[in-house]
Amino acid sequence: METVLSIANISKRYGKIQAVSELSLEVKKGQVFGVLGPNGSGKTTTLSVILDLIKANSGTFQWFGQEPTNESRKRIGSVIESPNFFPYLSPVINLKIVADIKDLGYEDIDRVLHLTGLYDRRNTRFKTFSFGMKQRLAVASALLGNPDVLILDEPTNGLDPQGIAHIRELILQIASAGTTIIIASHLLDEIQKICSHVAVLNKGKKLFDGKVSEVLAISDSFDLSAASIELLSSTIRLHPAFQSLLPGIDKIQVFFKDEIDAEELNRFLFQHGVTLTHLAERKRSLEQHFLELLDNNNK
Repeated sequence: METVLSIANISKRYGKIQAVSELSLEVKKGQVFGVLGPNGSGKTTTLSVILDLIKANSGTFQWFGQEPTNESRKRIGSVIESPNFFPYLSPVINLKIVADIKDLGYEDIDRVLHLTGLYDRRNTRFKTFSFGMKQRLAVASALLGNPDVLILDEPTNGLDPQGIAHIRELILQIASAGTTIIIASHLLDEIQKICSHVAVLNKGKKLFDGKVSEVLAISDSFDLSAASIELLSSTIRLHPAFQSLLPGIDKIQVFFKDEIDAEELNRFLFQHGVTLTHLAERKRSLEQHFLELLDNNNK
């Protein structure tokens, strides 16, 4: 799969603050890549570096397998700050101004207005728009010229639940057309519902990166039951990866130090004379994984 963005050991310092520390990442074509972290974790700084808005103190990055050029930048659309358009002008006029800045024609304006659901309001003054509509117009401006990559910094920040849902649906629609999307967010739910891949940052350092589905596939614990709960409880303690258990009336919840396969667990107990009557995996949420990473990093 083609590598769209490659970041190698980027660091950025502001005085005494190390905003980003030796960050390395790869984003492949077609991915919806989430950069997740609390406020101050280095997300916006990272996006600003790869968009050439600020310079890193060290490290390098490449777009589409080469050093950044004016031509490669034309293949990237971005929304980094709050929507900022001329308040007394309509979306059409505002987008024409953006097209002029990007040295593009006007033929793509109707497409991006339809895509973002703003076509019916194309001749309305920008100042009358809700914050969610303003955010969608910002996305529309980034999509002019049909870029290969779309970069969004906290795209649902400040939106109400309906606005969040509209932006989420829009991002998924854009991704379904094959556009590579990079999203920075501190919202776990947003990343979990939208992204295929995620990198977790804290204090400028990368704590994890990989597929969201792999994180969600990790078993947090198992609910187990057998004819004899007492025998089950004593036997499961013999498992080499056993960590702890929570007793119940008719079942127990068991936690392990390592990832455990349900089939292997069932076989282990059967070989030790316990036949399970109930076995259910409890999958770890992205939130649990995220909080564990932050907790370990803060120690």
